[in-house]
Amino acid sequence: MLLVALGLTRGDLVKPSKLVNCTCENPHCQRPVCEGAWCTVVLVREQGRHPQVYRGCGSLNQELCLGRPTEFVNHHCCYRSFCNHNVSLMLEATRTPSEEPEADARLPLILGPVLALLVLAALGALGLWRVRRRQEKQRGLHSDLGESSLILKASEHGDSMLGDFLDSDCTTGSGSGLPFLVQRTVARQVALVECVGKGFIASDMTSRNSSTQLWLITHYHEHGSLYDFLQRQTLEPQLALRLAVSAACGLAHLHVEIFGTQGKPAIAHRDLKSRNVLVKSNLQCCIADLGLAVMHSQSSDYLDIGNNPRVGTKRYMAPEVLDEQIRTDCFESYKWTDIWAFGLVLWEIARRTIINGIVEDYRPPFYDMVPNDPSFEDMKKVVCVDQQTPTIPNRLAADPVLSGLAQMMRECWYPNPSARLTALRIKKTLQKLSHNPEEPKGLH
Repeated sequence: MLLVALGLTRGDLVKPSKLVNCTCENPHCQRPVCEGAWCTVVLVREQGRHPQVYRGCGSLNQELCLGRPTEFVNHHCCYRSFCNHNVSLMLEATRTPSEEPEADARLPLILGPVLALLVLAALGALGLWRVRRRQEKQRGLHSDLGESSLILKASEHGDSMLGDFLDSDCTTGSGSGLPFLVQRTVARQVALVECVGKGFIASDMTSRNSSTQLWLITHYHEHGSLYDFLQRQTLEPQLALRLAVSAACGLAHLHVEIFGTQGKPAIAHRDLKSRNVLVKSNLQCCIADLGLAVMHSQSSDYLDIGNNPRVGTKRYMAPEVLDEQIRTDCFESYKWTDIWAFGLVLWEIARRTIINGIVEDYRPPFYDMVPNDPSFEDMKKVVCVDQQTPTIPNRLAADPVLSGLAQMMRECWYPNPSARLTALRIKKTLQKLSHNPEEPKGLH
């Protein structure tokens, strides 16, 4: 959908053949050199301030490379090592008349008025085209949003600044940072009251109150994340199964490659956890926050893993990630780490499920083995050295659904990654457990 909105085609995008080294000069850089599929230079201007230049690497959202410069941002990509080192960019609003071609003074004076008329006609046509293009984008965005536009809240008291976004806790915790967004127009029609999450309906960049704002407009799910939901609610077995089945369906959809004109590449999430699973109003789950995801297509056999294979949330990291033995050149390796994390999400659901009137309080995985904010070494000792997994409550054996869920957890936590269940097998097994579906009983 993003390519269509920009008027681009996939054929316009360059398919990198190898990784390149790039100059890295932005707040997220840990070293002066980074590695990615291409190098980037981004010039951003906040109103009332001098433009800022950020240099770095790109691996996702290559369509941003083909965006036109605006008065707020210019995004440039190149595909050779350190090709972004000396690149200078300009914003549309900062171009000066001296940069435009001037009429040759030696031309006959009679051509002066003719050239002036041609220039005026061209500028008029360009202005009309820009106005019509903006109107078409606004109409297209409105139709895309549909009823979901009702989730936006308006305020008459002004907007939050970009600094509020950078300093706030409004994040899912993946550590993927703030992306450079494609300029659209939805932010001019609303004012922000509060940030309720991050995700994928529309994006925009606007300037208000002397500050640039980067916006993502998302579906709103009133129950919040599965992490929040489980802290508030206890579950009947059928509702626990409903949450597990829907989450498994989402993971299976990500992992499979779909061919055809409406197809998609295979995707591994790499940061699966209960905070990144949302609970919809119909009490089904959907998987969110793909900021660290990797994609793979059989046709190109290109795998984009970014700069650091050891990413994600430490508490949910698989043993092969913690001991740095993961095969970084194999896409299946990343799917296997998702399965390990999915087993931990199932454990969180099972703890909050009522069996014979008994239920435990919510606790995160490994709560009794590591500190509240475990370090990488804490998790490595527990998972790799001691080979511990979360304790599965004995009471689960008293219920046929939960006993099946317990066995599934064990098969998600095999030390040998290739021995773990696939997302499709998990989905089919859970659907078989719910062969006699019931409506979920009331929340407690």
